[in-house]
Amino acid sequence: MSRFVDLSIPITNDVISDPEVMRPKVTYMTHEDTWQQIAMFFPGLEKEDLPDGEGWAVEMLELSTHNGTHMDAPWHYHSTTDSGEAPAPSIDEAPLDRFFRPGVKLDFSHLPHGHVVSAAEVEQTFEKIGYDLKPLDIVLVQSGAVYGTENFIDQGVGLGAEATLWLTERGVEVVGTDAWSWDAPFSHTAKRWAENRDPAIIWEGHKAGRIRPYYQIEKLTNLSALPDFGFMFSCFPVKIERASAGWIRAVAIIGD
Repeated sequence: MSRFVDLSIPITNDVISDPEVMRPKVTYMTHEDTWQQIAMFFPGLEKEDLPDGEGWAVEMLELSTHNGTHMDAPWHYHSTTDSGEAPAPSIDEAPLDRFFRPGVKLDFSHLPHGHVVSAAEVEQTFEKIGYDLKPLDIVLVQSGAVYGTENFIDQGVGLGAEATLWLTERGVEVVGTDAWSWDAPFSHTAKRWAENRDPAIIWEGHKAGRIRPYYQIEKLTNLSALPDFGFMFSCFPVKIERASAGWIRAVAIIGD
């Protein structure tokens, strides 16, 4: 029997998983105070006419396409891809057959926060777990970030341009991380930037999508519940026209 593992964080007011300027807002309208909304469709309806005087439950959301567990499209990283030969696709142009594929987990949670994972470290980790990477495998990174803890956006490792291109060169088109970003946290990169002023280090994993297009999941959770491989991964994005990202319900399926 298959086991389903939820790898998605909720969109919530209560747990901070974004910078203040990007935090989502959920407004809850409950059964007790919505009967008037129903009455708009049925003139003359009174609250007492409804069973137990209850209306419906509805929520209004103010949020970015990058709140919650979401998938970035190549359009998010740059206007072009394939080394400038093609326009970068938006999330509504994403190929659906890429989003239900075998998954493999790379655990870098033992490394310090802010570390930029190299191609050599990626290759060594595949050798360590004994897995031969195949085209279109979905690669998930356990970064060391822990959703629900203080300073979440400053936690975890990132994958740099070198490591990202190593994966896409081998046919990987979908990746994911349980950190706030595929790249190292900005707070750590800013310290390196202050030291060397090298613009190549800024958002370098994302910008690797200029060379080869790939889709990138951020703010996963519960990756420790997964084996290194031997599971299917489902991550279909919500279809938002011309958008740079779309929310997903990330689910791993283990077993037959």
